[in-house]
Amino acid sequence: QVQLVESGGGLVQAGGSLRLSCAASGSIVSINVMGWYRQAPGKQRELVARITSAGMTNYADSVKGRFTISRDNAPNTVYLQMNTLKPEDTAVYYCNAENVFFSPFRRGDFWGKGTLVTVSS
Repeated sequence: QVQLVESGGGLVQAGGSLRLSCAASGSIVSINVMGWYRQAPGKQRELVARITSAGMTNYADSVKGRFTISRDNAPNTVYLQMNTLKPEDTAVYYCNAENVFFSPFRRGDFWGKGTLVTVSS
């Protein structure tokens, strides 16, 4: 009943920028937390950034000062502005929504299918 669709991934040279978007759709009442995770080949999925409905943010140390997360609560959309990209940022980036309240009177967590970001040197 709830879908998350990421967009904005692609190929970029080191030092460049990309802006990821994730749109949540379905019979959604509210989403407490939205965030971005990433997973590189052979590595564990890791948190990149997250943001609450009130605007409180949290970033991985590796992206602080370079990435910025933001969101619109109506409609439920989260963005990740990625600047000064490095080859080590290469990964599949996944959108996440936590504590999603949706019709009829249900709650759950959801993931997008991911969008690939490749940073060349």
